[in-house]
Amino acid sequence: MSQAFQGRCVVVHGGSGAIGSAVARAFAREGAQVFITGRNRTRLDAAVRAIALAGGSAEAAVVDGLDEQAMLRHASEVAERAGGIDVALNAIGILHVQGTPLSALSLEDFFLPVHAYTRSTFLTAKAVSPHMAKRGGGVILSVSTPASRLPGPGYLGHAVACAGVEALSRHMAGELAAFNIRTVCIRSHAIPEAALGGSHAYEVFRPVAESMGITVEQMLSGNPPGLLVKHLPSLDQMAATALFAASQGAGAMTGAVLNLSGGITLD
Repeated sequence: MSQAFQGRCVVVHGGSGAIGSAVARAFAREGAQVFITGRNRTRLDAAVRAIALAGGSAEAAVVDGLDEQAMLRHASEVAERAGGIDVALNAIGILHVQGTPLSALSLEDFFLPVHAYTRSTFLTAKAVSPHMAKRGGGVILSVSTPASRLPGPGYLGHAVACAGVEALSRHMAGELAAFNIRTVCIRSHAIPEAALGGSHAYEVFRPVAESMGITVEQMLSGNPPGLLVKHLPSLDQMAATALFAASQGAGAMTGAVLNLSGGITLD
């Protein structure tokens, strides 16, 4: 452990999920003061215990990532305790409809992921950026998938949601640059440990597997079509990417979308 984030304050929204908790553990191991949020107290407590077992520490709070006042209030409380906020990650995930073609997709089901992912990304930035500015700068991280770059039926809402998250991250880079705040989005393909560990990603990828005539387990354990590196990303790789994006080594990087898609997309 390099303790590269010693004394830094890191907030992970969606910190009880597979991706959020993995990233939180990585920052905690590197010495960061970590605060995680989620809607399920039991899962949050489990994530805090896992962070402690990995040699770090974290504090958890039940916060609805779609509730503006709750997000603003939590950020203010964290900043008051820690003296500011240096890094924030939106890793909030929701279960939503996948695999339904346009002709059968309701407007409500289409808008659910668009609303949830763009709203939580916006609210994360709005909540933490004033405290980063007072600190002299910071890094706002978000997560998307290759869906917005891949044609195919059944994923309209998810594709638009991912495109929206990436667009928000790019645009905020320009707006927040005056405050020395960087924004980076991580575009990841399916992460087997997350999907097979009971996260919402299992249901997200089930229709994809069914369209290939295989199970989700078979798809995630093998080499899905289109990959160039011949394996899907891992939680450790996701966490390492987040650490790098938030580090001084990436200090010249902002408005970027880091590609962990295994080469299924190349832009």
